[in-house]
Amino acid sequence: MMPNMSPDERHEGSASTSLPDQPNVPAESHQFDFWLGDWDVTWAEGGRGRNRITRILDGQVIQEEFTAFASSPNTKPFLGLSMSVYVPAIAAWRQTWVDNTGNYMEFIGGFADGKLTLSMERTITSRPTSYRMVFYNIAKQCLDWDWQCSEDGGQSWRLLWRIHYQRRTKFRTDAATDGDAS
Repeated sequence: MMPNMSPDERHEGSASTSLPDQPNVPAESHQFDFWLGDWDVTWAEGGRGRNRITRILDGQVIQEEFTAFASSPNTKPFLGLSMSVYVPAIAAWRQTWVDNTGNYMEFIGGFADGKLTLSMERTITSRPTSYRMVFYNIAKQCLDWDWQCSEDGGQSWRLLWRIHYQRRTKFRTDAATDGDAS
């Protein structure tokens, strides 16, 4: 199931072109097309950043380049990269995330009920913990993303971080404040 958008809408303003004529790209690999593009991201307490999502490697892989801008002159930006790919053999998405704090995470998931959810398991202080990211409220120019955890096997989820995505436009009035004039 795809977000409620036509193929043209999914790709409008994105950093990649549609891939309908590439025979080796599974149809499900378009489930993440809503995410393609250049985004301004914001979250609670005035947090803001940028996320650039592109297709690479003959359209098979989606690459994320995330930047959370420094919150003060004494802090460094939070930087992260992810690679996502649809794996037909398991009928699921796989994502690998790395960042400048030394995190390495592997996720698996899929698209259902208008949301794309990727999850992972970790043991923290001898206790198994589930983590998931959920993309939802998916529209042409915006979407929301939640980072959640569960310590009871997924019976309940606690919100750790909520990010609002707004598609970037070519001309920005505040471009000088984030060091990018595009």
